[in-house]
Amino acid sequence: MALRIEDYALIGDLHTAALVGKNGSIDWLCLPRFDSPASFAALLGNEENGRWQIAPAGHVRRTTRRYRGETMVLETEFETADGVVRLVDCMPVRRDVPRVVRVVEGVRGTVAMKMVMAVRFDYGHTTPWVSGGENALTALAGPDAIDLSSDVPLSQQTPAVAEFVVAAGQRVAFVATWHPSYEPSPPPIDAVAVLADTEVWWREWSARSAYHGQWADEVTRSLLTLKALIYEPTGGIVAAPTTSLPEFLGGVRNWDYRYCWLRDAALTLDAFMTAGYAQEATRWRDWLLRAVAGDPEDLQIMYGLGGERRLDEYELPWLAGYEGSRPVRVGNAAAGQLQLDVYGETVDAIYRAQQLGMATRPQGLEMGLRVMEWLESHWQEPDDGLWEMRGPRRHFVHSKVMAWVAADRAVRIFEAIGAQESLDRFRRVREDIHAEVCVKGFDTERNTFTQSYGSNQLDAALLLIPQVGFLPASDPRVAGTVEAVRKELLQDGFVMRYIPDEQAADGLPPGEGAFLACSFWLVDALALVGRRDEALALFERLLSLRNDVGLFSEEYDQKSGRLIGNFPQAFTHLTLISSAATLSGRAVRSTAAPTTTVVEETKASG
Repeated sequence: MALRIEDYALIGDLHTAALVGKNGSIDWLCLPRFDSPASFAALLGNEENGRWQIAPAGHVRRTTRRYRGETMVLETEFETADGVVRLVDCMPVRRDVPRVVRVVEGVRGTVAMKMVMAVRFDYGHTTPWVSGGENALTALAGPDAIDLSSDVPLSQQTPAVAEFVVAAGQRVAFVATWHPSYEPSPPPIDAVAVLADTEVWWREWSARSAYHGQWADEVTRSLLTLKALIYEPTGGIVAAPTTSLPEFLGGVRNWDYRYCWLRDAALTLDAFMTAGYAQEATRWRDWLLRAVAGDPEDLQIMYGLGGERRLDEYELPWLAGYEGSRPVRVGNAAAGQLQLDVYGETVDAIYRAQQLGMATRPQGLEMGLRVMEWLESHWQEPDDGLWEMRGPRRHFVHSKVMAWVAADRAVRIFEAIGAQESLDRFRRVREDIHAEVCVKGFDTERNTFTQSYGSNQLDAALLLIPQVGFLPASDPRVAGTVEAVRKELLQDGFVMRYIPDEQAADGLPPGEGAFLACSFWLVDALALVGRRDEALALFERLLSLRNDVGLFSEEYDQKSGRLIGNFPQAFTHLTLISSAATLSGRAVRSTAAPTTTVVEETKASG
């Protein structure tokens, strides 16, 4: 039986990451990058699709686990009738090749243990050749090879098996090392020393945090998770390290999230800068500018780890899917969608970088100018919306609001540097978008903005209207929208993105969980409109959904009481940080006044 999604924890080396189950099994690991084919893919199939388990050979009475302080070093303790053993897992921060270090420590008594490693390259499809000696073996197929070294004898087969006994005070170490099959095996390492070094590295990184508001522990764990999702060579941050974990158990809403979304840009800058991590924020900003370079008409909503544009989507029919949720997909066809909001996110990130004190990049100013010139003649077009609808294009209100954000931030950027050319045009675009949205996107009878022009459907993204400064929180239309979302989209205490019915027409069968970021948006919105007690209550309810090591997935299934969707999800952790900062009075995102006031303020300051 498959583990629940919340039964997994994350370890990573800033190039890729593994999911480790409570049962001591690594069921997902893509090597050598986040977006490489998985070498262990049992998460989306079964043990025949690849896993690496270390656990007691007999019955386990109780399992507990934790990260070692503010690190990404994971401890899992197994209690049996014969004693207690501790499994310590980490991926050393990458310096040459990817490695996984696993050390079994005897805590009490004497416990019989078993290790089983079944390497299956190409997402669980390819069984490798295995060769080696008593305490080492190599699994090889095509371009990939994984070396396994051990302190105890290994069977020379697939899967590889080791049976051993650990007494109190003893240690048994295993190290798996990936390398190209056409290159020699890297030299061995001292597993215990590397484990200690990895712990020190993460502790030193965490100690640099400048966040000292409320919920510091929760914010720190979210920051650590975000750091672990960074592809260090480029500074890009993946939305999640997994693909095809379902938004609805048994359903078809299964997407590949091992890519970098522009939508996360401004929130990521704010999260890292709020905590004093200027290097991570700057490298993310620079990744963004490199990725979007080119014709604004070709701007994508997501890119590969290095800024790759082709993310062709295809299916893996040999994988049964998580709890039968098929198809399993690789790549993401949504990369080719038109989503106007990403233009706003892009310019907003350039503006936020300027406001947060980062050194200005000339290409950032050039990109802001070119984006606005493109939006001038395209903002009135329908698009696919931020939820990557696979139905007909519509005039989504959130998309228009974010087009307004692009115009507003462009005006602010160029005013700040004294560049007057095109400012009058951009101000007119800003005013035109604002006026149209307030007329066509607002339902006066219900006193709420709607998902799209002429629609009765609501959308959780409307909660962002005050956060991005389109209208102030004091505007009655904001209060009306917040209350409408609370009444119509709140199900069993959590906010749905929208109601996926025939009117929503997202091109897919209905059924999904509550998108957790939306509930964090409601926390911020309630706080901004003066309903702090409600905001606090919702925030605490959301925190209770974290798994035992503080991780969130994309969604929550209210019926089954389970986390669902890709895991762990960067966007959920980003919105947690944002809500904690808002409730602590440390928010850094702009909540500017509406257009007319913005114009007056900039004139007065100029």
